[in-house]
Amino acid sequence: MRPFTYERAESVARAVKAAAENPGAKFIGGGTNLLDLMKLEIERPTHLIDVNRLHLTEIAETPNGGLRIGAMATNTATAADAAIRTRYPVLTQAIVAGASPQLRNKATVGGNLLQRTRCVYFYDTAKPCNKREPGAGCSALGGGDHHSAILGASEACIATNPSDMAVAMTALGAEIETTVASGETRSRQIDDFYRLPGETPNIETSLEDGELITAVVLPPPPEGRQEYRKVRERASYAHGIFSVAIAGPHLALGAVSLKPWRAKAAEAALASGASPAAAAEAELANARTVGASQFKINLARRVTAAAIEGTPYR
Repeated sequence: MRPFTYERAESVARAVKAAAENPGAKFIGGGTNLLDLMKLEIERPTHLIDVNRLHLTEIAETPNGGLRIGAMATNTATAADAAIRTRYPVLTQAIVAGASPQLRNKATVGGNLLQRTRCVYFYDTAKPCNKREPGAGCSALGGGDHHSAILGASEACIATNPSDMAVAMTALGAEIETTVASGETRSRQIDDFYRLPGETPNIETSLEDGELITAVVLPPPPEGRQEYRKVRERASYAHGIFSVAIAGPHLALGAVSLKPWRAKAAEAALASGASPAAAAEAELANARTVGASQFKINLARRVTAAAIEGTPYR
C-alpha cells in the first residue's frame, strides 16, 4: 500500500472542500471495496477523506410519498428498514442477495453505488486493463472469464457492474443526490449516473472529481409486484452471473453490462401485450458475447421470462 494522508470530515461542506484541495483524494466510508483496491495498488489515492461522521444515515419520508436514504446508511440498516421492507421489497431482496452479513454491516449505500467491477483481469495487475490504465488494452476480450458483459460493451471493455442494490434502484427509478465543491446540490437519475464503457471505461460514472453522494431518493412505490432474482455460482461471497429486478411495470438487469441495465425494450414489449418470453427476447436481441460468456444470453432469457411470470426458471 502506498503512503497517503488522512482526515475526518465533520461536515459535507468540509468533505467536498478537502476533495477540491487535494487532487487524487478519495472519500472513504465502510471501505469494503476501496481498501482492497488500495492494497492491490489498483486505487492509489493520495488523501483519504473519512465521511463516517457526516449525518447522512437517516431514512426519511419525502413529501411526495417516496423515501430519501442517506448515503452513509449501511446496507444492513437499509435492507432492514420497515418502510423499505414493506414498500420497496425488491430493494431489500437485492441488498440481502449481495455480499455477506459482515460486509453489509460495514458497506454504505453511497459506497455500494461506487464499487468497481469484479472482472478478474481488472484485479490482476499483471494483465493489461483499460479500466486501470487507459489505452493498455482489454485482457478479457481474449480471456476465459464467463462474467463478462453481453449488453453495452465495447472493444475497450467487457466488464460488468457488481452492485445488486443498484439494479433494484434502477428498476425503481431512483435519483442520486450529490454535493460538489462549490456547495451546490445536484440530482440525477440513476440511469444517467452510470456510464457505458465506450472508449473510456476508466470513467464509470457521471460524478465530477470531488463530488460526494449524499443520498438516494426513491419515488413513491410502483403499483404491482416487486421481486429480485439472482443467479450465482454459490450462495455467498460470489457476485452474480445474472440478475433481474422487477418493480411493477419496470425491469432492470444486473451482471450484463458496466451499468445496471434498464430493460426498456422489455418494458415496452410487455406494455404492448407481448408474452414474458417475447419481452425477454426483445431486450436481449442485441446481446453479444465473448468467449466463455456465450451461455449468459440464454440464461438471461429464461430467468427474465420466469421472473416476469413469477414462476421458477427452467
